[in-house]
This record gives sequence, C-alpha cells and structure tokens, in this order.
Amino acid sequence: MPADEETKQPDTGSASSLTVVLAFAMNILVAVAKSVAAVITGSASMVAEAVHSWADAGNEVFLLVAERRGALGRDRAHPFGHGRETYIWSMFAAFGLFAVGAAVSVMHGITSLTAPEEEADYLVGYIVLAVSAVLEGISFMQSVRQANAGSRRLSIHPLRFISRTSDSTLRAVFFEDAAALVGLAIAAVGMALHQITGKPVYDAIGSILVGLLLGVIAIFLIRRNSEFLLGQRAMPETRSILLRRLLDHPDIDRVTYLHAEYVGPTQFYVVAAVDVRGDLRESDVAVLLRRIEAQLEDADAIVEAVLTLSTADEPSLVP
Repeated sequence: MPADEETKQPDTGSASSLTVVLAFAMNILVAVAKSVAAVITGSASMVAEAVHSWADAGNEVFLLVAERRGALGRDRAHPFGHGRETYIWSMFAAFGLFAVGAAVSVMHGITSLTAPEEEADYLVGYIVLAVSAVLEGISFMQSVRQANAGSRRLSIHPLRFISRTSDSTLRAVFFEDAAALVGLAIAAVGMALHQITGKPVYDAIGSILVGLLLGVIAIFLIRRNSEFLLGQRAMPETRSILLRRLLDHPDIDRVTYLHAEYVGPTQFYVVAAVDVRGDLRESDVAVLLRRIEAQLEDADAIVEAVLTLSTADEPSLVP
C-alpha cells in the first residue's frame, strides 16, 4: 500500500461508533437476562455477572459521548481539535468498570461466603449464561473485525494493535467483551461446582474472580488512557510510514528528526527536520516548507505538521 494511503485516516469513526452501539445493545439485553436469572437462581456469580453487564452498558454511554466529542473539529480554542477528549470520556468508562463492576462483584462475593445456602434453579442460570455468551460473542466479533482491519493496515498482530491503538473506544469494547466472555465461563464453573458439591462457596469465589478480572481490565484501560492524555508517541510502524512519506517527497532530500504524537484517535501532530533539495533562497525555502506542511495536512490523520531545516552534520533517518 502506498505510504500516502497508509497515513490517511480510515473511516474508524463510523466503525467505532457501530462497535460501541452494538456493544451497548447487547449489554442491555444481557444485563436484563442476567438480572432476572440472578433473582431466580440466587447465584452469587450470576449477581456479579448482572452487575458486570449493567456496568458495561453504562460504560458504553460514556464511550458514545467520547466518540461524539472526539469527532468535533478544530476551533480557535482547540487548534488540534477535540480528539484527546475521547480519552477523558473513555477514562470515565474505565473508572466506572472498576468502581461498579469490579468493586461490587468482589464485595458481593465476599458477603456471599458467609451467607446461608439458598435453593437455586440451575437450569435457568445455564440457559441465561448460554444466551449471554451468544450475545456477547456477537458484540465481541464486531470489535475483533475492526481490530483485524487495523492490524492489517499496519502489518502487526491484532492483539498488539488493540493494546497500542489510539482508538480508546475500540480497545474498551474489545477488552470489556473479552472479559465478559471469560466471566461467563467463570460463572458457569462456579454454578456447576455449587450444584455438584452443594457448597455455595464456589459460587461466591466465582463472583470474586469476576470482580478481580474486571479490576485488572479497568486498571489497564485507565493506564492506557492516561498515557494518551499525557502525550503518546505514534507506534513505530506508523512512524516508519510517516518517515517514508517525507523521504518520498520530491522536494525533500533528507529527514534528520521526526516526532509524531497522538492528539486523538488516529490523529497526529508531526514535527520534522528536513533537508530540502537544491540551493534555494531563505524566503523560497520558507515558502516550500509551508507548502509541504499543507500537503502533509491534507492527510486526514495529520492534524498539524511543522517542518524545520536540518543541519549539515545531522545523520539522515531511515525507515
């Protein structure tokens, strides 16, 4: 794929919005089913799963706001646009997952360890878990498809892409859905052990394990969002693409410095030091650099480009 195509921003906004909307719809359906099953079965693991799904559904609202706010263009007060606002709202979603999903599940599991044993309708619980797995799987496959598309553009493994991507909403949905599927398996094992042994302690332990899983995912998402808010460099693969594009420019002879920083999902602020071809006058060089900057900014992914001149002794970068 030509470098100029790779640095153009794909239609990630609509894809991410579809992923979040689908996840929200599936989580609402799953949360209602789990809540009914939790009341019928009295299973601690099922209660934890219901809390998990309601927390996920609430988080999708934050992610939808993140998508809408992050898509706002540049204005006088925000010369780089509102892309970083995506990470603020995604941070709220990750904190909600930790405070509601993880903390409540762990606390409920701990209290269930000493609670008196109640009769449980296991069949209802298993049916709900199976239906939930199908619905969560539908949402998860949408995020997997989007992750695979992104990884192919950069020729990297999908898991590396999902952990490093600047698209915080895609990362949140992917890991939340993955955690939901693992949580369903934990809840099923906890219910099965409760049914086989007659001891509710296994069900309570299942609730605690679900809560710990959500806590790990939430901390990871909080950490990644904070890194992008502080200023995250572009992935090496993306930096190489940008460098090749500069070196392929007919008016650029060398590139001795390149910094590309995320200012939003798949949006970059680029600073580079270049050596232009020929022996132009200072005024002509200034005009040439401004023209190249404008050409770079024609790529949707580059919000702003700033070019300076290299010194003669600086070594050229290689892709």
